Amino acid sequence: MFLAEDKDLQDFFPFPTAADRSAYEQLAPKLRQRLIAEGEACLHYGYSPIYATDFMAFKRTGNRVDFEHIYFERRYNLNSLVLAECVEHEGRFLDQIINGIFVLCEESAWQLPPHNSYERNQPQEILPDATRPVLDLFACETGAQLACIYYLLKEQLNAVSPFITTRILSELNRRIFEPYLNRHFWWMGQGDEPMCNWTPWCTQNVLIAAFLADCSQDTRKAVLKKAAAGCDYFLKDYGEDGCCDEGALYFRRAGLCLDAAADMMNRVTDGAFSHLYAWSKMKNVASYIENVHVEGRYYFNFADCSPTPGRSGIREFLFGKRTEQPALMLFAAKDFQTAQDEIYQEETYRLSLYYRLQNAFYYSEVMAYDTSAPMVHRDIYYPSIGLFIARSNSFCLAVKAGDNDDNHNHNDTGSLTLYKNGRPVLVDIGVESYTGKTFSAERYEIWTMQSGYHNLPSIEGTDQHEGSRYGAADVKYKLDENRAEISMELIHAYPLPENGHSYRRQVLLDKESEYVTLRDTTDCSSVILNFITYEKPETDGSVIKSGDVCLEFQGAQLLTIETLPITDPRLQAAWDHDLYRIRLTMTEKEFVLNIR
Repeated sequence: MFLAEDKDLQDFFPFPTAADRSAYEQLAPKLRQRLIAEGEACLHYGYSPIYATDFMAFKRTGNRVDFEHIYFERRYNLNSLVLAECVEHEGRFLDQIINGIFVLCEESAWQLPPHNSYERNQPQEILPDATRPVLDLFACETGAQLACIYYLLKEQLNAVSPFITTRILSELNRRIFEPYLNRHFWWMGQGDEPMCNWTPWCTQNVLIAAFLADCSQDTRKAVLKKAAAGCDYFLKDYGEDGCCDEGALYFRRAGLCLDAAADMMNRVTDGAFSHLYAWSKMKNVASYIENVHVEGRYYFNFADCSPTPGRSGIREFLFGKRTEQPALMLFAAKDFQTAQDEIYQEETYRLSLYYRLQNAFYYSEVMAYDTSAPMVHRDIYYPSIGLFIARSNSFCLAVKAGDNDDNHNHNDTGSLTLYKNGRPVLVDIGVESYTGKTFSAERYEIWTMQSGYHNLPSIEGTDQHEGSRYGAADVKYKLDENRAEISMELIHAYPLPENGHSYRRQVLLDKESEYVTLRDTTDCSSVILNFITYEKPETDGSVIKSGDVCLEFQGAQLLTIETLPITDPRLQAAWDHDLYRIRLTMTEKEFVLNIR
């Protein structure tokens, strides 16, 4: 193993520093102009103060958005200033960069208020303890940001004053390396403790901080050893099929961050981790994002994932390249070439200076990549969470089996999502802006988490319940050239008495005749069927028209069609108008819905 005590780790030079003028002068002219313009927009930015009461507001009111707006804007703008200075290199942005460095260094804490606790699922403290830093997602992200700035601009900053870089290194040691190496945070993993996207996301950023700042060999080795263990703990909970149970949005914090961590560990050990990229599980992790893509900005979503979780681009391209998957590279390059303006506005890109540098220095390669070949998405079933995906010439269908114990879970076992010609038909709403209630005991009081606001039945007056015991049983599926179908027993997803009742759901996509059939069979006496549509439904007897799609039903009677107002900013980012809920009451033991 490379981690022998007598063997030094290699230095890490992922990107040129600002002093390497030829590298920045060779960037594409259009990209150079964009980066300078983004910096110029921040030249007169006033770093808004963060008061103690701003931090306290989350504990008092549950509102986390107001604090996060100030917190993230500081970091977004500092990143823009740094890249503009690297490209132009005339010192024009330097004072504002120094202001930003000291603003971050003088924050009492780098963790967000919702993460201000020392044990998993424990109540948050109302204020941070500056003597005991918490390593959460954004503390680690801030550490990586400052380390990138140090790496890029060390010479320029030292020419102004050596105390700038001294301050950066001091804060990194106190807030990142000491707690990382000497304390246990739940996301680091131990025993059978379940992991989620926090593990690779935090680990990636601690590695960036350790290998871009001037750390000793001993510190770097200790960080590397702990990071490798953390990635192992994360992977133990990931299915062999590579499916991200948190959805496409969190894949970019899970699978893609795992790739970045593995890439760094591989580089500094002269290829000791290269075997990871030949591993079938790692290849499956990478290809997941391509498989759950529908068309354009839409993805099949479940749990807290949005149907529009962001476009793919250079990070996905590099993961495809490292795992030798041309189809993924094609998918990512095609998306990047057509959707750059969207990518540059996404939080993931704006927050991470490391990702912005990746974007700059792989830009020309991805833009030059041949994307003339047609993109072909495959049908697939992911047994680790029960996700079924099938496609025809006009329809894209997903059905979620599994159980109600996913990370960021919604009670959505058995729900289907359907698109026709790239347009939403039956949808998964997603999640509203996070608040104190989102990750509390009251989570399932939030309407978007409830099965009644998914494409699911309410049985005997009850909706589904959360937890691993509430899930699908006897799942059967078939994927072939002409037909794709899945069936499952859903009664166990509901908190009903053990009385031997059954509720069986079957979904069929006929690829030759281009229609979808949903067939529900039950011996229960009271069932209300819920369907969430993108277009406003219009009814004519047993036929419901939604956009250019006809839904014809048998064995039920229409109760109501409700408008679901989309007023939350996070939902408005996904949906451009209100959604609708169709409610039908079953009148027979079998309900059939044909969709054309």
